[in-house]
Amino acid sequence: MKGVERDLRIIQKIITYGKEIDEAVALFGNDYETFNKISAYKNSVSMCVMQIGELAGHLTSDFKERYNGMPWKQIKGMRNIDLVELWYTAQEDIPALCDYCQNIAIEINQNQIGEQE
Repeated sequence: MKGVERDLRIIQKIITYGKEIDEAVALFGNDYETFNKISAYKNSVSMCVMQIGELAGHLTSDFKERYNGMPWKQIKGMRNIDLVELWYTAQEDIPALCDYCQNIAIEINQNQIGEQE
């Protein structure tokens, strides 16, 4: 159970970083040119993507095997991407990852409630 709780905390942090990317997009705009020009925008998104990559590396093997709908190894590698890939990742991949993690969190929470009953 301890590993499951740890994995749950990790995916909740991934979701939080995804929301922070959404906040940066809402603040600065959903425009690559703006993203490319404003270093605070790039840095904010970069830090969140790097943290998501780092967190993905701390998920247990059991978790990654069970929830294999995401390329966890590649997510870990997101820490080393160029600016265009970063923009695309923030626009396309991170929202999909966060949705996936949100569904997992719901499933884990429901399983924990069921085990307590």
